[in-house]
Formats: sequence, C-alpha cells, structure tokens
Amino acid sequence: MVTLASNISESGLPTSNRSVVGFPLNCPPADFDPLRDLPGGFIDFLRPLQQRFTPWQQALVEERGRVLDDSHQGNKPAHRYPAEAIRNGWRIQLPDWCQDQRNQMTGPADDADLVVKMLNSGAPGVMLDLEDSTVNEWQHQRMGVENILQALRGTLTYFDRKRGNVVGIKPSSTVIWIRPRGLHISQGGIFGDELTSASLFDVASLVFRVDPSELKHPLSFYIPKSESADEAVWWRDLFQALAEARGWPKDYIKCMALVESHPLAFQMEEFLYNLREHILGLNLGRWDYMASLIHFNLDDPAWVLPDRNTIPHNVPFFQNLRELMPEICHKRGVLAIGGMTALYPSREDPELNGRALATLEKDKKNEADCLMDGAWTGHPDQNQIAIDQFPFPNQLHARRAHAERYPDLRPLPKDVGKRTIEGTRAAVRTVIRYRNGVLNGKGASLLDGYMEDLATDRIYRLMIAQRMRHSQFTEIVDDSGKPVAHTPSLIRQLFDEELEKLLKALPDDASSEARDKLRQARHISETMVLNEEFNPV
Repeated sequence: MVTLASNISESGLPTSNRSVVGFPLNCPPADFDPLRDLPGGFIDFLRPLQQRFTPWQQALVEERGRVLDDSHQGNKPAHRYPAEAIRNGWRIQLPDWCQDQRNQMTGPADDADLVVKMLNSGAPGVMLDLEDSTVNEWQHQRMGVENILQALRGTLTYFDRKRGNVVGIKPSSTVIWIRPRGLHISQGGIFGDELTSASLFDVASLVFRVDPSELKHPLSFYIPKSESADEAVWWRDLFQALAEARGWPKDYIKCMALVESHPLAFQMEEFLYNLREHILGLNLGRWDYMASLIHFNLDDPAWVLPDRNTIPHNVPFFQNLRELMPEICHKRGVLAIGGMTALYPSREDPELNGRALATLEKDKKNEADCLMDGAWTGHPDQNQIAIDQFPFPNQLHARRAHAERYPDLRPLPKDVGKRTIEGTRAAVRTVIRYRNGVLNGKGASLLDGYMEDLATDRIYRLMIAQRMRHSQFTEIVDDSGKPVAHTPSLIRQLFDEELEKLLKALPDDASSEARDKLRQARHISETMVLNEEFNPV
C-alpha cells in the first residue's frame, strides 16, 4: 500500500500551506533500523554524500519551481547562446560496448520475470527502471535494487509456470542501464526526519554493493527528469564522488540521459558538456516531454492539446526536437535514442497485435529517418522490428545538411487531432485505473492496448486541467460538435461516472478492498487534478 503523504510538496519537501494528497513519500516500515536493515557499512558510506548532495538537490528543485513560474509569467524557455566551453570542438569517445543500441527494452526492475525476459530478448540494451514504471514504495524499490544487482551478476531467475522450470539470464552482450528515481523525488526515513535525495539513495545503494569484476561493462545509469544543464553538474559530481569512495577511476560510471522536460530541450549541448566524462547518449522521453510542454504552457489557451491518441507521432513539437537531438549528439560523438511506442502488442488479439506492430514499425522508421540511433520498446515481440529500422551499429557519422541549430521547439499544435469530451473522459478513466494500479503495487498497467505508466498519468492530469482552464477559449466538443464547458463540476461528474463503470466492471466476487482501492484511486486522481499537482509522482 502506498503511503500518502500530507504536508509534502510536489518536490518532496515539507510545505506548510496545504496537503498534497497524491505524493507518495517513500518511507521504510515503522520498525526500520538503518543499521540493522541496510547493508553493513552503508549508512557510513551514505552519510557524507547525504550532507553534500541532498541540500544541493533541494536547491535545484527550488530553481525548477522558479523557472516554471517564470514560464507562466511569459518568460518561456528559450535557446541560449552557448558559452565558450560549448563552442569549442570537444567530442566524447563512444566505447565499443555501447556502439549498438538500436533498441533498448525498458521495464520495471521489481518484476524479476520481465527483467529476465528482457535480458533474453536479444535487445542490444535493457533499461531496468526504478522510476516511472516501478511504484515509489519501500518494498518495491528494495526489490528492484535486489533484482538489478542479480541481473548485473547474471544470477537472476524466475519460475516459468507454463513450462514448469526455472529460467535464468542467457549470456549476451546486452548493455544493462539502470534508471534511478529523479531529482524531484525525496526518500524519507533513512536519517530520521531528514529527507534524502532519492536519486542519491538509489545510485549509492547500487554502487556500494557492485563488484566491477562481475560486470560486462562499467556501471551505467539512465538519468531521468532533468530540467537544466546545471543539474548535469550534480550528477557528474555524484558519479565522481562515488567512484572516489569505491577507489574506481574518476570516469568509471557511465550514463545516458532522458530529455523529458521542455527547458532541457534548449540546453542539450550544455548538458552533454557538463557530463562529458560520463555520458554516452541522450534519449527523447517523449511522453514526459509532452507533459512538460503542457505544464510550461499551462497559462496559454493556444496550447490546449488534442485528445492524446489523435496526436500524430510526427507532430511538429516532437519532430523538430527529434531532428535537433541527433544533430547535437552526433556533433559531440554520442548516441541519440528515440522514444517509446505506447501501443502494445497482444498475442491474444491478432487485430491489435498487427496494428501495434505496424504502428511500431512506422514510428521507428520515422525516428531512424531523423537520424536517431535507436529507440525504446517494452515487449520482446517489438525488439526485432525496432532493430530492423535502424542502421547497424549506429548513425553517428550522419549529419543533416544545413541542419537548423536553433529550431522552433514550441510550434503551436494547430490543425492537429481532435479535442472532444470523449478524450477528456478517456483521460479521467485512465488516471483512475493507473492510480488503482499504483495502489496495487503496479507502476505500469496495460490499459486498452496501451502500456501506461507515470508519464501517461501526468499527461492526462495536465490535459484535464488545461481544458478546465481554457475551454472558454479552445472548444472541447461533444459527439454533435457542440462545445462543452469543462467546469470543475463537469470533471467531478466524469470522475463519478467513470468510477461507477469501473466498479460495475469488477467481478461479482471482487473484495471490498478492491472496491475501496478504486474509490481511493478516484479520490487521489481527482484531487491531484483540482489541486493542479502535476509533477511526475
């Protein structure tokens, strides 16, 4: 069960002015003793890092809030003129073990079955996730860390019930990446009442227990949710402090980073520069990027987005960034990785399966044509199709002739998709079901053929809120084409109706606990929307 924090802000920091019902502050059980329940010596290892990096993390989160407030006052993120250090000819040398990343499979680290299946899929890379697709709850996070450590050693197994045997990880050259929780999240209960940066806690928990002799390549992380090039310095210094503490070379820890926020899209080259001793690529995390784009333009009625599933994959606000990212990455010698295709294949539904794989092929071909070097998928059946769309081993040599270095990264979504009350209803239904999954320990849920995780939930929370703010300026229509005012009372009515449908859809013998969790999921989701709680939590 997720513990819902009171008096915790969206950043995870204490606040005195209101209770944020949706933020799950991750705390250990009440009887937790760090000296007894964490690995021996870990607290002494972590304490100096806590003193250095957590106050810095909190300051960076405060700066994020200032930048967001500025955007809502009209001072939108914009291209910067690069500093002298960015204008010179530095390049990053990509190691041999990372040359081919044409597909990176991703999934929750707390699911041992899925971790083994991904590592046996033949994918060139696998990202084991402690963030968006793993519930931010103590036991799930601890299970994820243990699975990651066993995966790195090649010892993780699961029991295949269909075949009645134990399945382990097959030897391969697959690169393992680890996504810790982002800088916006704090971990409670490690040092009494003090908060700890969740990013610090996750990375340190793994670094402390890793033996480099057991690894196929240097320990490698996927940095999530960054919002500025300055934040890259935090990660750089953390990686180097951890390497020093372990007696490793200063540049031993490697990483990729997701571009999931609108401000970072304007600072990608500076971000690479600040992490140049560690970073091997950037990834366009497009679903979180879409959420961030809405968030930073929440004041603007021209930015009310269409129903999510009517937005084409090559919509200009994605496509312009898709073309800019490989230009910057290839100029500096690192990989550019495309995003996740949300429509999921199904071995039980041939029509859905065919549609999902056709959508995947089209989407990945578009990314390859934009000179991306690979992309993300979430199902083993998607692996070969994704790989086949990208040249082997990468497109580092490729640069677009006369590429625009400072393109418009905020083209308005005009003449794109549809804006309907059915789209709003679908958003309401999805956030209830997603949050119900969280309350049942699932950080990602397959809903209506789409694999939905925290990024989707955040998009839909924001979409509902922006429609409430701006429906008098931007029409949201019903089936007859009549505009529908999106008032708080309408949204409450939609939450009532969708909750009732979900309750009726439960089996007759569903427990009272299952019904109560759906009601709780509805309450949390609706309150987060009405309170405008939009951070990825």
